[in-house]
Amino acid sequence: MKTIALPGREIGPGQPCFVIAEAGVNHNGSLERALQLVEAAHAAGADGVKFQLFRVEEQVSQTTPTAAYQQNQTGVGSMAEMARSYDLPWEAHRAIVEHCRKTGIRYMSSCFDSLAVDFLINILHGECIKVGSGEITNYPLLAHMSRTGKPILLSTGMSTLADVAGAVEYIRAQGNSPLALFQCTSNYPADPATANLRAMQTLSLAFDVPVGFSDHTPGYTVAVAAVAMGASLVEKHFTVDKTLPGPDHAMSLDPGELREFVAAIRTAEAAMGNGVKQPHPSELDTLRVARRSLVAVRTIHAGEKLDERLVTLKRPATGIDPRLWEAVRGRAAAVEIPADTPITWDMLA
Repeated sequence: MKTIALPGREIGPGQPCFVIAEAGVNHNGSLERALQLVEAAHAAGADGVKFQLFRVEEQVSQTTPTAAYQQNQTGVGSMAEMARSYDLPWEAHRAIVEHCRKTGIRYMSSCFDSLAVDFLINILHGECIKVGSGEITNYPLLAHMSRTGKPILLSTGMSTLADVAGAVEYIRAQGNSPLALFQCTSNYPADPATANLRAMQTLSLAFDVPVGFSDHTPGYTVAVAAVAMGASLVEKHFTVDKTLPGPDHAMSLDPGELREFVAAIRTAEAAMGNGVKQPHPSELDTLRVARRSLVAVRTIHAGEKLDERLVTLKRPATGIDPRLWEAVRGRAAAVEIPADTPITWDMLA
């Protein structure tokens, strides 16, 4: 399985899950709020905090309506009008990147056009490029990204396996960018029953790349399950205030929930262990008192030969293992063994 290497951090099987706190446009166009999002993501223990670089006029036709969930949350029927309400000048991202550096968290961004890619890589010195599910058929953009040589993190919501295969093949034909794929359900919020986590395995086997989960479900149960199934990356929307106006705030985690989200993921990956079936050191004391060993039924005098009348099985496991009874049967006691005493090898002739 191929992995992705960021400076000082490898992403892929055998590595800790890379957790992306999805700030997106939850800054509502405010640099101050964007910086607060950086701090909240770092405090929660996320590996990266992700924003968006886009141009409204390039991305959206003036006639494009908002999605149902967007209209429900904002009351705005025009996607262009809604996008302008949370537009943040690209130059402001310089300050966000610097704040990320000082805070100690990786800056990341989704890019929606080639100029955004160039700004991310050449001006902000981005380490990788995130691609939203809606751009999976935007081959010119995918080609431009791939020619940068930077890792591409591609979400696959709304896609068939053939859609994903086409994008992967095109990216690989255009450049040498390492690639990771996200299983994703592009609904906000998404019903857990639609998550289809087994598709992660399908993507992993089909394309031999690290696979993650872009989580739009409520809470963190599904993300924890994704990690247990091998997700190398997980991303989740968050906000500093769920009551703020905008399309994503209501379905996002607040800072406290984000902290719980990251902690749950770390617990899940720790629980996966190494796959070797053996007692954990923490079990050894319980093993001693829970398992049985050979114990004298009554006082056994020196010279008496051991049989079922003289030996029973009782806790603790400080005597001879019951599985060795056949090796003990018929042997003589070398010393007097008091009743109810675990029998050890040095007591036998």
